[in-house]
Parts: sequence; structure tokens; C-alpha cells
Amino acid sequence: MKGISHFITGVALATFFPEVVRLAQHGSLLPVFGGLGGILPDTLDFKFARYWEQFQLEIDPGLDPDAEAIADALVTSMRAAYETGQDQNVIAHTVRVGPDLWREYAIRFYPEAGEVAVQAGPLVNTGQVPYAGTEPENAAEARRAVGLPMVHTYSDEYRVNIFTGPTFRFAREGDKLVVHFLDWHHRWTHSLLLAAGVGLVAGLLLTLLTGPTNGLWAGALVALGFAGHILEDQMGHMGSNLFWPLTRKRIPGPGLIHAGDAIPNFLTVWTALTLILFNLDRFSGAPRFAPLPYLLVAVGMPWLILGGVYIGRKLHAQVERSQAFLRQAEKIAEADGREMA
Repeated sequence: MKGISHFITGVALATFFPEVVRLAQHGSLLPVFGGLGGILPDTLDFKFARYWEQFQLEIDPGLDPDAEAIADALVTSMRAAYETGQDQNVIAHTVRVGPDLWREYAIRFYPEAGEVAVQAGPLVNTGQVPYAGTEPENAAEARRAVGLPMVHTYSDEYRVNIFTGPTFRFAREGDKLVVHFLDWHHRWTHSLLLAAGVGLVAGLLLTLLTGPTNGLWAGALVALGFAGHILEDQMGHMGSNLFWPLTRKRIPGPGLIHAGDAIPNFLTVWTALTLILFNLDRFSGAPRFAPLPYLLVAVGMPWLILGGVYIGRKLHAQVERSQAFLRQAEKIAEADGREMA
């Protein structure tokens, strides 16, 4: 989820407590602490955790990505992880060719076929909008057989284009090679136990600064917003290390959403705002909303309509990916048949 979604979720959770709403009516900023807790996990990740990562392979394609060389480097790293049992961290750097111009290339994993592929793409601007007709002349997909049973935990395609490129961790788990995406993300920072610890520390500090009433509430709301962020992220593909330091690995999520998906982010912000308004009304001296009709119309209808659109798009995209894979497999089979003939 986007930062604004996590922030507004933390604020909404804070408004479920009558005492917090009452204090806010008298000028307290307590609900904001829920929002601050909501953005804290990703702040720790993107401001600290990512810079501690060390890489065994850095793909620097220069100004002209060589798809075959990149594919070969990926296969070598993947086989090394499997054969040695030592994890391999990899970063694919982006290609900047101007102040607002980047050369895109794609990295794809095909677990069913046991292959990895790389393809040079068009020039894009910083908004990731491609310029038609700017693809390299030799833009064919370079496919390489990994020769290992593979599993990917996030996506089958990664477009490397602007700012910082994607990172992967190749790890042998049992008899399979697992491809982890952004391995530094959603680990120790996304722990429910850490949420409790951060809330405790925040509560003690703010108690010393502002007194016990505001301090204890602020600490509790920071922990609640922090935990709300983690549980929202758990709905995606990547999962979270929910019980660090007792556990060391991310628990995979059900893969219902991606962090950048527009509809889930919109629905999260919309629902949080409607619940904030609902809670402010019901804890006022003269509530105006009938709870059931309000929730059905303001929350239920958007989820029913937009949720249906989102599910339909996902199903359509899955069908298109399956058809594209079958078409590619047919082309490879035809090419192999011609070579044998």
C-alpha cells in the first residue's frame, strides 16, 4: 500500500476510541500518532534497512542493455545459490540516459519452464511513460534455461526503468530455488512484536514530555497504526516477518493486491475517511448518521463496485499472461522443430 493509505488507516484506527476523539475535540493531536505509526515501518525500510544490504551481483547494463549478458549473469547467480546453498543477493541497476529519460529493460522469470528472460525496452520518462518507436533494433527476448526447479514469490515480470532498480535474493529452500523480491523490505521492520516495542518506547517518552494521559494514548496509537500497516501489507504477495525477532523469514501473503494498485489504495483511503467521519459523528453529542445505512452506502457500495472491477481486471490479466506464455512456448517449439528438421 502507498504511504497515504497507511497514514490515513492509522488515523482512522485512532478514532475508534471515544477518549481519543474527546481529547481531539479539545485540540489534542492524538489521532496523528496513529498515522505516524502507520508510516513508520516503511520509513525504517526505505531510510535505513535498504542501505545495509550487500550484493553478490550488481547488474550494471551501461547505456545499452545487453539482454543476453544480463540473462547469463542471472542464471550464473541462481545456479550458484542452488549449488552452494549460499544466498545470492542481486540488484539490477537502472539505465539513465538523460535528465528525464531512462532506458527500460524487463527481467522475467518462468518457473514452469525453468527459465529466466531479459528484454531491452523503450525509452521512458520519469513518469514511466514509454516513447513509441524507441525500442532497440535488437530487442528480442533473451531466454536462458536455469535447469532448476524454481519458485517466485512476487511477480513473473520486473520492469527496470527509473531511479533505483529491483533487488532479488536467490535462495535454495529444500529442492527448489526461490526468487525473493526486495528481500530487505517487510522483514524486521514489519513485525507485530516490534510494533508493540515501538509503541512502548513512544509511550514512555511522551509520558515524560506530556504527562501520562496523552503519553500512554500516544504510545498505544503508534503501536496500533504500526500493526495496521503490517496487516495491510500482509494482504499482498510479499508478506512480512510478523514475529521478528522470534522468526527470521517473511510469512507469504495471499497475493490479493500489489502495493501500487490504484483501486485497493483508493478503497483503503476512502474507507478510512468514511470511518473517521462515522466515528466523529457517533461520539458527538448528537449523532446524525444511521450506522447501518451509512456503512452500507459509504463503505459497502464502493467495495462492491470497485472491488468487482479490480477482480475482473486481475482475472483478465491472468488469462492474458497464460495465453502469452502459451504463444511463446509454441514459438519455441516451432523454432526447435525447424532446427531439428
